[in-house]
Amino acid sequence: MHQYSIELQSYKEQAVATMTQGEMLIVLYDEVIKRLKKAKILIENTDYTNAESELNRAQNIVIYLETILDRKYEISRNLAQLYRFFNLQMVRVIAGRNTELIDELIPLVEDLRDTFKQADVLSKQQSKQQA
Repeated sequence: MHQYSIELQSYKEQAVATMTQGEMLIVLYDEVIKRLKKAKILIENTDYTNAESELNRAQNIVIYLETILDRKYEISRNLAQLYRFFNLQMVRVIAGRNTELIDELIPLVEDLRDTFKQADVLSKQQSKQQA
């Protein structure tokens, strides 16, 4: 079992190392969505401690996404505002244990993920055409 864990970790590291920036963003958005859905289930089962932990993990990812923005672009400033809104909503979820806020937040994160997914596809197509 130990050897399997080492091999799995090595595979994960290699996969991350070979991802494009777009692919990495998509993975991060997927992780936020997964954490939000998990937190909702935990809140519904009155497991507030673990729900808060999941929400904190989602917040940490969103904070990371905000810190890597290149602020010289207008879109980055808009994304920063959106990320701050996401985090504020997660704070409200934690404070009020309100799953309705999670239901409102998930589609917003999914839309953003889908936008970056489309941009990544277009970027790859343009790279192939230029090669």
